[in-house]
Amino acid sequence: MIAIEPTWTPERVDQLKIYFEAGLSCRDIAVNIGVSRNAVIGKLSRLNLTRTTPDERRGRRKKSAAHAAQRATAKQQLGLLQAVYEQPCDDAPIVSPNNCSLFELSEQRCRWPISTPGADDFCFCGNTPLGGMPYCSGHYRLAYQAGSRQRAMRG
Repeated sequence: MIAIEPTWTPERVDQLKIYFEAGLSCRDIAVNIGVSRNAVIGKLSRLNLTRTTPDERRGRRKKSAAHAAQRATAKQQLGLLQAVYEQPCDDAPIVSPNNCSLFELSEQRCRWPISTPGADDFCFCGNTPLGGMPYCSGHYRLAYQAGSRQRAMRG
């Protein structure tokens, strides 16, 4: 019959206290004693052995709370970004004199669809697109609006 030995014998607990007071890490203590790191952490917790005093822990909490109060909220960050990257709102209608069909469409033409697919007058904008983008400047403003998904979900 196999005898099950307890993990924390009085000798191991004494070793744990000695190594802990010597400043060894939980990993090093575990290797020296022959138990897992989590077992060491659990036993230290049950013995109320900590590396910091309660006063130091309170100081850390106050420090982190003060730091959190200094952080900008999401609305403040959005306001700052909008102020920096604000683009002039141009509500002028988009003129597309260069309409093209699907077969004439290329990377040098705006790919904004005009009308409904399958309709007789269906075509693409065909204006010169912005560098590296699929749409001209007018259709780019329509396609890439900041926060458009959130506005659509709100109704």
